Amino acid sequence: MRSFVSSLLISFCYISGISAQPLAAFVDIQNEVMVWDHGLIHKVDFMPPTSMKIGRTAIPYLDNSRSFKIYYNGSVKEVNAGFTNAYFVTDNLVGFLNQKSLNVFDKGETKNLAGVCDQYFIADSIVLFLDSYKGEYRAYYNGKISTVESYIPDSVLSHVKVSDNIIAFDNFANQFRIFYRGSLIGQEDYPVRSFDAGRNTVAYVDADRKFKIFHNGQTYVIDDFAPSSYKVGDDMVAYVSADGYFKVFYSDSLHTIGFMNPQYMVTDNILAYKDPTGMLKVFYKGTFTEMESYYPTGIIAQYNSLAYVNSATTLRLFTEGEVYDVTNAELTHWALNYDVITYQIGEGIFKVFYKGQEY
Repeated sequence: MRSFVSSLLISFCYISGISAQPLAAFVDIQNEVMVWDHGLIHKVDFMPPTSMKIGRTAIPYLDNSRSFKIYYNGSVKEVNAGFTNAYFVTDNLVGFLNQKSLNVFDKGETKNLAGVCDQYFIADSIVLFLDSYKGEYRAYYNGKISTVESYIPDSVLSHVKVSDNIIAFDNFANQFRIFYRGSLIGQEDYPVRSFDAGRNTVAYVDADRKFKIFHNGQTYVIDDFAPSSYKVGDDMVAYVSADGYFKVFYSDSLHTIGFMNPQYMVTDNILAYKDPTGMLKVFYKGTFTEMESYYPTGIIAQYNSLAYVNSATTLRLFTEGEVYDVTNAELTHWALNYDVITYQIGEGIFKVFYKGQEY
């Protein structure tokens, strides 16, 4: 029980709602579920949950009796008693299954998406699901349900990327399609060789091996040759071109970083890479920042932030263009969630660090 409580105690995370205030959830030493919201701690349950997941706008959990509950906007709502067999949380949505019935919790309201669902994908603001009863692939976005693809019995879509607010897929006719802002776009009449998706953005290599980027409704032919590698984030694509140049597409512009084939990662708004001298550099919304003279291990990136413990045993955080040395204490555990650093010192000290302030 102690290890379970400790693991939940460090499950703090930031919820960026309208007020942009952090939200935290933990089980205290009395085994009570506590939520920290707008700087105040609320007791929301008297027994430790069976499981808990943290999103940006909601905290769903199965309580001690396996009743499914969701903390949202200052209060807990019991969704059902013992019927939920799976649940998922993203930035803005909670999806859950009662047997094969797929449901979504969105802005405080619970909606049934399909009575029988055999396949589904959920992202920040969008759900793609196979409604087996209606025989359609459908998308839930912005409170509305749209038909995406007719279902072929005994077949499922196998090449699908669902990210943030966009869906990219090869349909049953082997045509490449994009669902964006509630509309289905006939992107290519042939299946593509590879593709990836992020917020507002899809990068892909088409049937002729040309490298293209769909961004904010526009399609750009970036290169006549397929890149050796590429990764997609939010409004951003980083790639190594066929002729060996490391580049990043951001805000409809293409930046050439240099002739190199670096180790690199792309997560949400963060591009981190190892330059030819071994230095860790970060690209964030058009700006480059030098972080270390070497490339650390154990780097974690999420949303607008990147964190790691450097060679001086300092927990360092890059967030929204600023760099903070969070602590140099010996850590039992640390985590980055939604731009918030949470860390544990010793057996019983738990702290939260957000935008330069420690809680």
